[in-house]
Amino acid sequence: MSYAHAIACAGLDAANAQGQFDALIIISANLDSVPQPYLDQVRQSSAVDSRIGKQCTLLVSEAAPGQRLIIAPTGPLTRDYDDVRRVFAAAKAGIELAKQAGAAKPALYVSGISELAGYEFASEVAFLGANQALWQPLEAREYHGEAISPIQAIGVVGADDEQLKQMNAVAAGQYAARDLCGTEPERMAPPRFADYCVELFKNTKVTTEVISDIATIDKDYPLLSTVARASYAVERHHPRVVKLAYVPEGDVERTLIFVGKGLVYDTGGADLKVGGFMAGMSRDKGGAASVAGFMKAVAEAQPKGVKVIAYLAVVRNSIGSDCFVPDEIITGREGVRVRIGNTDAEGRLAMGDLLSEAKDLAKNEVNPEIFTVATLTGHAARAVGPYSAYVENGPARAAKVSQQLVEHGDLWADCAEVSRSRREDYDFVQPRTQADDLLSSNNAPSAVTARGHQFPMAFLAIVSGLDKHGLDSDQPLPYVHMDIAGSGVEGGDWQHGKPTAPTVAALFAKYCR
Repeated sequence: MSYAHAIACAGLDAANAQGQFDALIIISANLDSVPQPYLDQVRQSSAVDSRIGKQCTLLVSEAAPGQRLIIAPTGPLTRDYDDVRRVFAAAKAGIELAKQAGAAKPALYVSGISELAGYEFASEVAFLGANQALWQPLEAREYHGEAISPIQAIGVVGADDEQLKQMNAVAAGQYAARDLCGTEPERMAPPRFADYCVELFKNTKVTTEVISDIATIDKDYPLLSTVARASYAVERHHPRVVKLAYVPEGDVERTLIFVGKGLVYDTGGADLKVGGFMAGMSRDKGGAASVAGFMKAVAEAQPKGVKVIAYLAVVRNSIGSDCFVPDEIITGREGVRVRIGNTDAEGRLAMGDLLSEAKDLAKNEVNPEIFTVATLTGHAARAVGPYSAYVENGPARAAKVSQQLVEHGDLWADCAEVSRSRREDYDFVQPRTQADDLLSSNNAPSAVTARGHQFPMAFLAIVSGLDKHGLDSDQPLPYVHMDIAGSGVEGGDWQHGKPTAPTVAALFAKYCR
């Protein structure tokens, strides 16, 4: 099973073609923007039903495909605080109503919106919003079968071939990211997460390598090994390192290197999550999921000039007689001695050695940019709410990497905030004794720690050796840490909310269009 593919629908006349589509969803800011031949009927209906134009409604219309005409209003779009997510939300409501009405092949028509500044990609966003609404968990699809997803294709009125290609690429990536993030911890335990990735990229331009040998992981990635240590007692929970690579045809103009946090389950380790806070921690693999999703979008679009490499740290932070504990000192790949402050700050450890490897790789790549993507801190969710938080080093800030990503994300309903990296963040992780070089964290929840989502970026920079590649170095390397703990699921509901696949659309819009 897959997402509902976008298919061409040249115009409203095509939407009405007998048998091609069976519903028409019109997304507009107000009733005046509804096109003919529907405007007169909609106005007449609104005179007796005040819901029309205020909420998503279904009208029986002889002029509409399948006689189903759905009016999905966005509400105001031009106030200071409005953005394209209003289109995203309207499309979600519209497709849900179409599904409930029995439609199997609806068409989307965004009317009078794409001409507005900030809404240039409103049709693409509407299609992605519809797919967000239609996604069902992998476990549910495997149990119920095809019947769970009656809508397999969506017509997009007025979209050309290039738009359709881009829509489908992003939708495919987001679909995979939701699967990887949203699936329960046994069905998506590390070996099965890796298997999903291998299958996902079969017969594509993305190559896949899976490291499963425990001795290799212990030797090459000691910090990740430390997090995984308690899981070694259970073979089906053994860690995996998944490496993905896309090399374009022709010259490489830019290289993107990602490290994704793939905690398939985070118990908190010895610093156990209590009071109900462990529920939903199967989604702590959202960073690796989004990176894999972006790679899927790349595989579908095959952009020119952009080389993309991804390392996924796929591991379970288990408890048991061999779990790591605070006060341990672990020497990482870079030779940095890390004192464990809190075992629930495991994601930065899982990524640290892979980031060190990414940094070494970047030294010999063309115009490299490095990213970590992680559901890392409760502080990010507290500080920026439902947005991703981008924390960047000096070279990335000088190149305006995060700002450009934010601007692209705003146009594609993949919104984020930029956070500065400051000297206090580096001070926070400094060693307290000569026995160690770096402190992984304090022992209070990040949500109540000042700069709780910024200082982990400083830790990652130091533990990977990226701190030696700042603006003052001979070889500056742009690096952005993307904390998606606030944006990773709908409504901040980590146990039940649908995964949102953050960063996939923004990255695609900036680097692959």
